[in-house]
Amino acid sequence: MELIKSLKQTKLLKYVFLALIGSMVLAVSSKVKIPFYPVPMTMQTLVVLMIGIGFGWKLGLATVSLYLFEGIIGLPVFSGTPEKGIGLIYFTGPTMGYLLGFLIAAYVSGKFIYDGNLIKNFLKLLLATSFIYILGMAWLGSLIGWDKPIFLLGAQPFLLAELFKLLIATFAINQIKKINKLI
Repeated sequence: MELIKSLKQTKLLKYVFLALIGSMVLAVSSKVKIPFYPVPMTMQTLVVLMIGIGFGWKLGLATVSLYLFEGIIGLPVFSGTPEKGIGLIYFTGPTMGYLLGFLIAAYVSGKFIYDGNLIKNFLKLLLATSFIYILGMAWLGSLIGWDKPIFLLGAQPFLLAELFKLLIATFAINQIKKINKLI
């Protein structure tokens, strides 16, 4: 009985450690700005998908939740922090919908089963990523008003970069899935 209890504790510690590492990688990915057209690109959405695929939906959701919690309590983990503010004030700003969309994207990308079909895998990742933009634009619209060009402000500038990241994730799925086998 002690052995079973010890194994459960070890497994829990491993999951906590992986969630911490994943949240740190997500934080770093938010700070890396890659020159791209028409706006600089961060790698957050790619890392969210990788966390979902590599960790599975449960640990992926826990990892992204930890990342959001870290930002809400004031750690400068979000893109634009600390320059544009930190904590709950920053979280509830224009990017809150996108940040909450990370949860659904990690969940959806973690639930899918990926095979060798690149087109189907791409479409699955596209669906997972679309939740980031749907929630992001919904929150942005409620914040700045629906009379503004929400799509032009909240999605269009990022679409080319998003396509690039989706292609990276699609072609790297088999490598990313190896993480899950180690867990």
